[in-house]
Amino acid sequence: MRYFVELAYHGASYHGWQRQPNASSVQQTLEETMTTVLRQPITLVGAGRTDTGVHARKMVAHFDTDNSLKNKEQLLYQLNHFLPPDIVLYTLRAVTPEAHARFDAYARTYHYHLSFAKDPFDQGGSYRFSGTLDVNAMNQASGKLLAHQDFECFSKSKTDVKTYICRITHAHWESAANGLVFTITADRFLRNMVRAIVGTLLEVGQGKKSLAQFEAILASKKRSEAGYSVPAQGLYLMDIQYPESIYMDGKS
Repeated sequence: MRYFVELAYHGASYHGWQRQPNASSVQQTLEETMTTVLRQPITLVGAGRTDTGVHARKMVAHFDTDNSLKNKEQLLYQLNHFLPPDIVLYTLRAVTPEAHARFDAYARTYHYHLSFAKDPFDQGGSYRFSGTLDVNAMNQASGKLLAHQDFECFSKSKTDVKTYICRITHAHWESAANGLVFTITADRFLRNMVRAIVGTLLEVGQGKKSLAQFEAILASKKRSEAGYSVPAQGLYLMDIQYPESIYMDGKS
């Protein structure tokens, strides 16, 4: 049987989602715990990768098992008992045999949290920013993203991808407690893409780049033309959407 597991994690202690040879990752931690509890080797396939220090309010991964997981609530309780405090599992759902956590996802949403004030209860959860920002200009530039498709200018250099095409359906800044939150939704994202977009939009907000210059960056396809990448701790994977037809137990 194939199952989807939905989880959340605070990324400060991990070198991202994906398993790595000499560094702690969320995938490795979860695979080792599930292997112990289920008493069989478990390999997870994630909906995507998150970089070192990035958080996830909702990550999805799939795995296969020979066992029929009938008492899912009890299993979730056991897994969460053994997992560290910064990782939590929310749901286990049976899916069709061909369902794929990465390839079947049709929309992903990220938030980036910007704070203007020092907050001892928000250490490692946002990017502390000092200075004045023109949020209206930032949102005008954000709107340009929806009419564009090739985002090579915001991709990490030397990334092994077949295409830089992404379809962004939402990109907007709004006020939040002590700061701002940027929300962006697309069918897929390139490595470092959101952090590079945010850094460039902040330069627009500071008046360092004009709207015309932002459009020129999009057309350039050159990472060197775009702005800096903001720190990882402000970035959260918030949602991943799938077609309802892949679930064996009804609607998602």
